[in-house]
Amino acid sequence: MQLDDFDYYLPEELIAQTPLEKRDTSRLLVLDKETGAIEEKEFYNVIEYFNEGDTLVLNDTKVLPARLMGIKEDTKAVIEVLLLKDLKDNNWECLAKPAKRVKLGTIVEFGEGLLKAECIFEGEDGIRHFKLIYDGILYEILDKLGTMPLPPYIHEKLDDKNRYQTVYAKNIGSAAAPTAGLHFTKELLSKIKDKGVNIVFITLHVGLGTFRPVNVEDITNHKMHSEFYQMDLESANILNKTKENNKKIICVGTTSVRTLETVYQKYDKFVECSGFTDIFIYPGYQFKAVDNLLTNFHLPKSTLLMLISALATREKVLEAYNFAVEEKFRFFSFGDAMFIK
Repeated sequence: MQLDDFDYYLPEELIAQTPLEKRDTSRLLVLDKETGAIEEKEFYNVIEYFNEGDTLVLNDTKVLPARLMGIKEDTKAVIEVLLLKDLKDNNWECLAKPAKRVKLGTIVEFGEGLLKAECIFEGEDGIRHFKLIYDGILYEILDKLGTMPLPPYIHEKLDDKNRYQTVYAKNIGSAAAPTAGLHFTKELLSKIKDKGVNIVFITLHVGLGTFRPVNVEDITNHKMHSEFYQMDLESANILNKTKENNKKIICVGTTSVRTLETVYQKYDKFVECSGFTDIFIYPGYQFKAVDNLLTNFHLPKSTLLMLISALATREKVLEAYNFAVEEKFRFFSFGDAMFIK
């Protein structure tokens, strides 16, 4: 299966630069994965597709203000550092730019020394491990010094950084938002619950995979970066009961899909667990855990586009994407949504 099989034409003006004023008023493209039929709705209509006893799965990860601009202690060169993964004991996996200026032992200062980072490992493709040096609470310091790590295709300044968080974000640790969840309001979630739909939360901290393009022609040779996930006992029990009752498991976002499929592949049921996953889902994959998916529109040739193509076939997905382009849907992180039923 070739990388070019997952390409499509997208005019640049369809890339959403700012979030809508009201989260749940984005457009919703509904794709029937069996027939290929397409409907167009408003996002708040998504509740029509959920039935009593179904379970909606949300990723409650919270985005770190993880992009830091600093200077090298010795040369005063400007260095950008993006925190990706907490390796414990104040050691972090990061992306550094320009990486060639960051060698073993390099110290980068942020906020006039409020935070320092010493390079303790040089990896490939800009990856560096840093030992963070500071007094106080790290997340409070990041709130002062860091900015939201918006994707490179967003050029507008984000006035309210909470708009790059879901309304249910709780467990801090992501380098990017699980953007399918950005459409939900607390009011809409309350209506969904009132309909008798279960709502469960899992955690997957979005990491390097979000920023890395696929750079092999044969996609089966692509290696995913591992990301931390966690599922608690209550969520596992509700998901198992949903399956037993032949009700639907509806994931919000590809991160939720990857978590559920990882757990089910490993245990053949849902269990309380945590760990790291590098699962790569592309056409030919047999889903064990997930029935339906609510997602955003994804970049051409991305692993995310490959995942949804595995659920609804590449042909149906690309046909839906071409429809979205013709109808001028808004694409990517702050864009419109798609429901695969």
